[in-house]
Amino acid sequence: MPISSDVVARLDGVEKRYNGVTALDGVNLLLQRGELLAVLGPNGAGKSTSIGLLLGLMRPDRGQVELFGLDPQRIDARRRIGVMLQTAMLPPTLRVGELLRLVASYYPQPRPLEESAALAGIGDLLNRPYGKLSGGQQRRVQFALALCGRPELVFLDEPTVGMDIDARRKLWNAMRTLVAEGCSVVLTSHYLEEAEALAQRVIVMAKGRVLSEGSVDALRAQVPLTRIRCATDLDPAAVSAWPQVTSVEREGARLLINTSEPENVLRRLLDADAGLGALEVQRAGLAEAFTELTREEGEQQEAA
Repeated sequence: MPISSDVVARLDGVEKRYNGVTALDGVNLLLQRGELLAVLGPNGAGKSTSIGLLLGLMRPDRGQVELFGLDPQRIDARRRIGVMLQTAMLPPTLRVGELLRLVASYYPQPRPLEESAALAGIGDLLNRPYGKLSGGQQRRVQFALALCGRPELVFLDEPTVGMDIDARRKLWNAMRTLVAEGCSVVLTSHYLEEAEALAQRVIVMAKGRVLSEGSVDALRAQVPLTRIRCATDLDPAAVSAWPQVTSVEREGARLLINTSEPENVLRRLLDADAGLGALEVQRAGLAEAFTELTREEGEQQEAA
């Protein structure tokens, strides 16, 4: 069956093993043009292997990998992507502006230097040696290097690690700008609120397989949990033993309760504590959905 021209990257039935250990087990993945896809999973889930295959850094043992309908190792495919990995070995003595000009020179139609610097928020760093920057500043420079070639697809692997809240928010806005321009983005992040705020689609992986895939709302709907937060003196261990209570945490004077039956638990809370206060009830977020999906996978593996 022909692949749509809107598909910019694809894994089809991909398997990959390292020394007998399965890193990917029949993974399918499609990335559409202008889409921000978040790939989530615990360490060892297969996220980095999937990205490495799409970047052409390795070959699959079985299955197909395509980038713009081409072999990912083809130079005409690679010139259409930008990459920001978790680690980057860049010449420490080069100034930031020099690094941007150097990387931009590898692309046929790069962004103007000032535009790249403005998008990444590094206009004040252009004359600074890269090696003299803080860790968060270096990450912002690496982001600028990923987008300076005006790529059609950007891979961002844990892009906001080491950044303060303000810098992280600015980078989020820059990602939204890229997507608005029609650029596709593949994001891996341990900050689940980052994926929840940005992603149009989310893939959850564990142990080399795709557990779930869909919009943030669709993934949340798969896990029928509700979060109840309230100020109470009730013992967390006692509340955790109630039927339909999934987990309980103490946060100072408050309890944070996850439950699949919020009405029953709320009724019991009110009966048990007449002084209950600061009551909040909200549907579980992506973090709870992610935790539940990966926990269920672990339990199924152990049962097998």
